[in-house]
Amino acid sequence: MSLRAGERPGSTSRPLALAFVESPVQLLNVLEWAHAQEQPGEAPGAAPGAELTLVVLSPNDPMTRGQLRRMAELARDEGHTVRWEEARGGTAAPFRTIGGLTPLLRRAHRVVMGDPFSRYVQLLLSITRAADLVVVDDGTATMEFVGQLARGERLVRWHRKGGRPGPRDLLFAPVSAAARRRLTPSAHTRVEIFSAMPVPEAPDGVTVTANTFAWTRARFGPPRVTKGADMVGTSLVETGVVDADHYLEAVRALARAHGATRYFAHRRESTDKLHRLAVETGLEVVRPDLPLELIARRGPIGRTVLSFPSTVVHTLPLALSGTPVKVAVCDIDPTWLTAHASPRAQGFLSGVTGTARDVHRLARVSTV
Repeated sequence: MSLRAGERPGSTSRPLALAFVESPVQLLNVLEWAHAQEQPGEAPGAAPGAELTLVVLSPNDPMTRGQLRRMAELARDEGHTVRWEEARGGTAAPFRTIGGLTPLLRRAHRVVMGDPFSRYVQLLLSITRAADLVVVDDGTATMEFVGQLARGERLVRWHRKGGRPGPRDLLFAPVSAAARRRLTPSAHTRVEIFSAMPVPEAPDGVTVTANTFAWTRARFGPPRVTKGADMVGTSLVETGVVDADHYLEAVRALARAHGATRYFAHRRESTDKLHRLAVETGLEVVRPDLPLELIARRGPIGRTVLSFPSTVVHTLPLALSGTPVKVAVCDIDPTWLTAHASPRAQGFLSGVTGTARDVHRLARVSTV
């Protein structure tokens, strides 16, 4: 079943930009990209007056769905068309979703995507004839995507790199390879990366546009800033990168050292882990109903925001520009990593911290 909110009547001759999102942050960054197109000196290749249709390829996770619903409301308020697809609602859902989207894909002049690693998105890329492709941030994964594209490597998420491809990976390999070729600029394809992350090795021919969170700052805040500290959670335990016991001890040590009282949970953090964290640290666990950039901009927010290496060490300083809030980041100690963590994990996480601008780096905390 599809939900179409705020659809505009009109001729199908209008240029169509089609955006595919699977997370609240991706949807936020599509709104930032759309806002940038409307400003003077817009990005090269932008089509003034183009119609933007946001397609939500809904996951099954309740927290993510809830945040996506809220973000879809904001997109509708901006005048964009929103199409909600139950893309994972049973065995027949992918066939139904792809079949329903094919006419739009063939009409689109531009495709915007939040996750080029997504098998769903890679499959949809094989259908579209769009000459303009735009990748917006999906957190720190964008940094890895850019590097892999520049080096001509297969597209694989950083926390899985180094592992042996499974049967599904091998089955999907031709589609993934075709997506990588499709995302390589050519005489017939223009590729743009719209990112708040550092892009030091952009492939030849790729246009890089800075995401400054101008839409977020224009629509929300400035926030009321409190005297205390807040902490931002990560899903590094859930993705198998960091040991749960080490993580909880590090959270407790940081909270005690900096006087943190609130813990903003990542949408993927498990209920059991968060319950244990609240009991063992005394922190108030907050489940945000919007991406943290919007929560922080609306306020109230602590004068210091504590984080481990994650997307927010790059995005929060931009969203909170002009406020007295300081973002402080604590590196992941190598001893916290699990035996199953990718060999790439430590270097990648260090790179996330090392390339962050306008953040205060904290000494590693001991969990012994």
